[in-house]
Amino acid sequence: RAVPKEEQHSIDLVEKNYVYGDTKQEVNVYVKVFTNSPFLVCMDLARSREEVIDPKYLWIGPDGKNLEGQMYVNLTETGKLMVMGFKTSMSGAYTCTLSHKIIETTTQEERVVFEAYKFMVYAYREADHAYQVFVRFTTRECELAANGQFFEELKKILNNIISDLTCHIIESSYKCHSIKRPKQGLLHELFVSFQVNPFAPGWEEVCHQVPYDCEDATNMRVQEARERIGEFFNKQTYALKHEFQTVPTIHYVDNSFSVTHIDSCRPGFGKNDITHKNCASCCVVCEPGTYSPNNEVTCQICTRPRVKKYGARSC
Repeated sequence: RAVPKEEQHSIDLVEKNYVYGDTKQEVNVYVKVFTNSPFLVCMDLARSREEVIDPKYLWIGPDGKNLEGQMYVNLTETGKLMVMGFKTSMSGAYTCTLSHKIIETTTQEERVVFEAYKFMVYAYREADHAYQVFVRFTTRECELAANGQFFEELKKILNNIISDLTCHIIESSYKCHSIKRPKQGLLHELFVSFQVNPFAPGWEEVCHQVPYDCEDATNMRVQEARERIGEFFNKQTYALKHEFQTVPTIHYVDNSFSVTHIDSCRPGFGKNDITHKNCASCCVVCEPGTYSPNNEVTCQICTRPRVKKYGARSC
């Protein structure tokens, strides 16, 4: 994902995994952690389509050091830079100075011109997904001791359905409300809410098998868990219609199952659809002066910014 700040010519600039520079403004580039960056080209698109005489390229990394000869970069002789195995700490400004000669046609005089290109390169991760579920059950009355027992039992069943995915049910709660519906007497319903979360104990072991795209694996697992739970409540509807002679005291309210999708970011990462509008759904590394200690989706601002690094988890 690489896009300069000006939206309109972004499409030209991302060609075949190349990102072209822009002398007028810095170009934002987003690199998924542990992957290789696209090639950053030390030219703008127009310049790359002309002949360039005696070009020389000087690439400087975020630490202010010359990038030539560094182990983690691939620098081509035509001035293209790829950063390999991108880590959080590699985020920052990558600048390239292109020098080349202009030869006057009539006098054959030579002069050297310099152009500077700046790329802001940010590490990002996919957001971690969880699902907030709401579901309702009718009950005979709100003061029933069976309500609490039923709720505990329901949690056990749901946890069992998804435990092999190292997912679990968290932040579960229920409230009982009495409801007056048009043309009916008073009904009592349990409003149950819980979160389907992919970080049940043991999830790290699952991740060690796929360190590079842990989020992708985690998100697939929690998606599967969500589907199994949806299926479970569908079956309740079926059972009520077809399997019970007498409807049990506490039973599922048809079509009451609803799900909302919650994103979270790993510590040191956050979302910001203003600064990073071209990677709005990504968890982008927290910039210097900001930090994220937990799985919230925002990088907080340090009151006394001592943090000079990207991806800080504390100030």
